[in-house]
Amino acid sequence: MSHIIDAPQNASGRKLGQEEEDRALAGRGRLFGKTVLVTGAGRGIGEAIARKCAFEGAQVALCDLDRHAVQQAAEALREQGKLAAAFTVNVADGESVAALIHSVKSYFGPIDALVNNAGIVQDAQLKNMSDDQWDKVIAVNLTGVYRCTRAVVDTMLEQGSGSIITMSSVVGLYGNFGQTNYAATKAGVIGMTKTWAKELGRKGIRANAVCPGFIATPILNSMPQKVLDAITKEVPMGRLGRPEEIANVVAFLASDEASYVNGAVIEVSGGVTL
Repeated sequence: MSHIIDAPQNASGRKLGQEEEDRALAGRGRLFGKTVLVTGAGRGIGEAIARKCAFEGAQVALCDLDRHAVQQAAEALREQGKLAAAFTVNVADGESVAALIHSVKSYFGPIDALVNNAGIVQDAQLKNMSDDQWDKVIAVNLTGVYRCTRAVVDTMLEQGSGSIITMSSVVGLYGNFGQTNYAATKAGVIGMTKTWAKELGRKGIRANAVCPGFIATPILNSMPQKVLDAITKEVPMGRLGRPEEIANVVAFLASDEASYVNGAVIEVSGGVTL
């Protein structure tokens, strides 16, 4: 079951009052007073997103299957004076997701933004891909996104507002050698995002997808250096992306500055697909 594993005892869980709104406008950050839930927040892009949102003033629920990693990430933010709490979750398990949302709401109050970032890879060419490799990636990257979004949508409907941000990939747009399962999930979440944008937009809830290119994170550690070098040469900007560059886009989408951005699929790839 999902549960809170590391958090301070004085989270307010309050929405903004007029005095707090004034302070927010005076420079507290574009997400001041909002609660942002980030899955896969223990490391890499997810950790960078959580950090960016926290520095933009949000209360951040960092969620991950890796207890140690997410606890360390939350502790690092609190040491810098940010309001962050760590939660464990297995997004592929419905009961775990339901428990997570209950825990986050009990601790922080209403959830203003959900960032569906948790994901895994199990690469193989089609002729060598096992059913187990297919099933595991589908369970986390596609069904996990569905479960988390379905679990949080009721509270957003009650609020009449919310932002759902799902991490897709350029692989979901253009495919990639040896990634039948991963490409299927990343294309699938784009379809879900556009559907949610149509269903929920009139209710005040926005749904958008972000498609990173090749970003310098631990997920690339399994790639041989010569492959990474070849990838880098294909990027017009001549380098891999940084997690912070994805986080900047996500923070914008979570904020009121993106109040009319709905159903968008934003590629952040340095132009690798040109």
